[in-house]
Amino acid sequence: MPRNPLSTGIRALSVLSAFLNEFADRTQTETVLALVMRTLEKISYRPFCSRSFHSGRLRPAQQDLYRVLGLPRTATQKDIKKAYYQMAKKYHPDTNPDDPQAKEKFAKIAEAYEVLSDEVKRKQYDTYGSADPSARGAEQQYWRYGIPTDPEELFRKIFGDFVGARGFGDFSSMFEQPPEFVMELTFTQAAKGENKEITVNLEDSCPRCKGKGHEPGTKVMHCHYCGGTGMESINTGPFTMRSTCRRCGGQGSIMIMPCVMCRGTGQTKQRQTVMVPVPAGVEDGQTIRMSVGKKKINITFRVQTSPVFRRDGSDIHSDVMISVAQAVLGGTARAQGLYNTVDIMIPPGIQTDQTIRLGGKGIAHMGRGGYGDHYVHIKVRVPRKLTRRQRELMLSFAQDETDVEGTVHGVTRPPTGTKRSSLRKRRQDSSPD
Repeated sequence: MPRNPLSTGIRALSVLSAFLNEFADRTQTETVLALVMRTLEKISYRPFCSRSFHSGRLRPAQQDLYRVLGLPRTATQKDIKKAYYQMAKKYHPDTNPDDPQAKEKFAKIAEAYEVLSDEVKRKQYDTYGSADPSARGAEQQYWRYGIPTDPEELFRKIFGDFVGARGFGDFSSMFEQPPEFVMELTFTQAAKGENKEITVNLEDSCPRCKGKGHEPGTKVMHCHYCGGTGMESINTGPFTMRSTCRRCGGQGSIMIMPCVMCRGTGQTKQRQTVMVPVPAGVEDGQTIRMSVGKKKINITFRVQTSPVFRRDGSDIHSDVMISVAQAVLGGTARAQGLYNTVDIMIPPGIQTDQTIRLGGKGIAHMGRGGYGDHYVHIKVRVPRKLTRRQRELMLSFAQDETDVEGTVHGVTRPPTGTKRSSLRKRRQDSSPD
């Protein structure tokens, strides 16, 4: 007689299989054998294979657990948990009350996660579970994992009992997005950051019933359908699914007289003023999440354009107008900065659209400290009107230019290629002999 309890269990399983196939129907057979197989798994996590367990009526259905979760075989534990979370959210019975196949899909997802999230079980599954039975010759071996807990319990273990005593009736609330509000900001407010108020309408405890949902002075009736637990159990083959009580909606009690203000919800819309800490450097369209009491809200910022500054990440750009004399001779110019007015040095011969960099005078880097730069773009202002003296000086200046392409009004060009101004000619004609 084998001393190994696993071997003993497998032999017993073979005998039991033959007995059930002879005297029991298919549903009873699958249920009993599934329970026995899960018991054997508790004895040893080694994959159990049986050459004698080849019943023609019962052959464990194979499924690719990686495909169930939509993952490659190289998936990490982080990928496995993320995929399970997303698919459990999609196929949970409470979020799919009209889909009769949701419970079956949810159970398969839970089974796949139960195996692949355990490194030992996953290694065994990779070694034995995906092998093609026809490729193993006479030693046909079959593999099937059972899960020791129901799918609901597995989900609760992983993500926590987030609904407290109310059970999975509030499952959908876990995936509800917080209400979103829009806050308008000027360019300077977004760049510097500040605390700014916003008025929002949020659901809060009903002031009439204090969040209880029933009229003050009235009582609630204990739900006899679920025994006050808020949960009901539904048997689905080898699994027992726990779902929200259809009578009390997961509350565990039934209100005889709902509150007339909140209509039994315990919540009403209330107008509140909230102080929002606007982070320095926030950009248009960015969203932050903040707490308002026990609620979470999203604030999306809409940043207005500036008539002075242009933004490029944490850098800002602006223009400064200078005169022709400043451009030629150099000097200083005053520019409006983000935080104060700054004097910039203009080097002689500066060209229009040339930039001057003011390091660290830009917008704060969000999350990593430091500041961007301020780039000042030079724009040379050409006068539209000149005094008589200015015109004479410009003609004199133009007379000495040697790099002019084309002509200058009022300046003649002799055949020799040198320039002579009409002003000089008039002066020579008027001078005494």
